[in-house]
Amino acid sequence: MKHQIICNPTYSAVEVQLEAGERLLAESGSMAWMSSNVKTETAVRGGLLAGMKRKFLTGESFFQNTYHPEGGPGSVTLAPGTVGDIVAHTLWNSELLLEKGAYLASTEGVACDAKWGGLKGFFNEGMFVLRVTGSGTLFFNAYGDIHPVDVAGDYVVDNGYAVAWEPSLTYHLTRSKKIRSFLFSDQLLLRFSGRGRVWVQSRSPRSLANWVHPFRRVQSKSS
Repeated sequence: MKHQIICNPTYSAVEVQLEAGERLLAESGSMAWMSSNVKTETAVRGGLLAGMKRKFLTGESFFQNTYHPEGGPGSVTLAPGTVGDIVAHTLWNSELLLEKGAYLASTEGVACDAKWGGLKGFFNEGMFVLRVTGSGTLFFNAYGDIHPVDVAGDYVVDNGYAVAWEPSLTYHLTRSKKIRSFLFSDQLLLRFSGRGRVWVQSRSPRSLANWVHPFRRVQSKSS
């Protein structure tokens, strides 16, 4: 299976070339265009319970699509819903942790499940992460460009900018104690320690929502 990330980094899509017998699993609604001989199967990946956990705990699709060619090679191009980059990451009987909404697609042999992200006693954005395991290729996306950071020691990332990280890093989710955070909104921080890689995104969806909020149309109440 070959792939090419196109239109990157701002409006990235990934074009995957599928040979006979190869299958690609992807988020529902992510297919942009494909060869006419590529067939689609829709199912709940990993069973009903796993699908419900992904949907309600991490925001991923309840149903996922599987693409495979018939009668020869074919291609399928996937595009995430957000504006930003895509990373192709190879797993060799290994694991990667993703923030919710970052999973785009993967090859067979890669499994996904929800995992508790920390901050006991709170149920808020980012409390659950997606645990991806197995062997194969994983495609994940972000809002904005994706920048890898190799951590050796301690590192702090605002939860709105974290995309993925290796399990060799220990992490815990905390609330910022800054006055600004207290006055305006809670700032959730991911505190990493150890050695490993973290992928961060150059923009935060939460920051965009806060910027757009004052410009929203408000319907006046009739007297």
